[in-house]
Amino acid sequence: MWLLFSLFSILAWSGSDLFSKLGSRPDDSYSHWEMVMAVGLVMGAHAIFEMTIGGVDFDWNSVMIYLPVSALYILSMIFGYAGLRYIELSISSPICNSSGAITSLLCFFVLGQSMTGLQFVGVTLVCLGVIGLAALERSQAVKETVDSGEEVPSKYSKSFLAVLFPILYCIIDGLGTFADTVVLDSGMLAERQANIAYELTFLCMGIAAFIYVVLIKKQPLTVERERPKLLAALCETAGQFTYVFAIGANAILAAPTIASYSIFSVLWSRIFLKEKLTPKHYAIIGMAMVGIFILGME
Repeated sequence: MWLLFSLFSILAWSGSDLFSKLGSRPDDSYSHWEMVMAVGLVMGAHAIFEMTIGGVDFDWNSVMIYLPVSALYILSMIFGYAGLRYIELSISSPICNSSGAITSLLCFFVLGQSMTGLQFVGVTLVCLGVIGLAALERSQAVKETVDSGEEVPSKYSKSFLAVLFPILYCIIDGLGTFADTVVLDSGMLAERQANIAYELTFLCMGIAAFIYVVLIKKQPLTVERERPKLLAALCETAGQFTYVFAIGANAILAAPTIASYSIFSVLWSRIFLKEKLTPKHYAIIGMAMVGIFILGME
């Protein structure tokens, strides 16, 4: 049964990446806040379902206990959504999904947890992959600038910003997962209680985004424009729900299986978005994905 849950999470989260990219337009400076609104709406609805029909015993103090973790997760997702306005999904997703390396390093240096030699190899591959993608994007941006006769600094700044957002996601999400580990291992919250607390916090953030975008900035919302964002929110919430059951059923096999979802994100970007990367891009992405798989397997 764990395999079915894992496969569903893979399809759901890679689908969330695809629809998030479709809903992120470079000319819309509010698209990332609109994504927050959509995810907050769907996650809030799911949290209410869990507390009522789902029958999960929930203590509202859990929201405050889990707030530091929720804040890190939500902040990382905002940076991730903002980054999709500037960079290809096939580059963004592997960088974002490298956050496991950050968590591993924090657990090793802060909590004193041990790491095997293979885990060190995985962390090294992930870090080299992120650095390699950033360097490659920078060099290509400079080359394009020189070829076009533009000033290098302005073009480089844009390229740096494009890579910076997914790197920030990677770092902050890694911090969030580390904090999550500390909270859950302490026994203060059960997994489903923590998940509801996270979803309710995201709902509050979604309401704040609605007030900012619609009421303060007077930005109109249309069904056609927001449809990809809602689909992304549905996929994100569904993948998170089945992830809990997959990990609970067989963590040692489910974790590396689900960690591979970025491979499918890259595949969807190639099929549906027609993104084209150089052989160097694919080689570096492949190296990072091997590292991600090793960390999940270990």
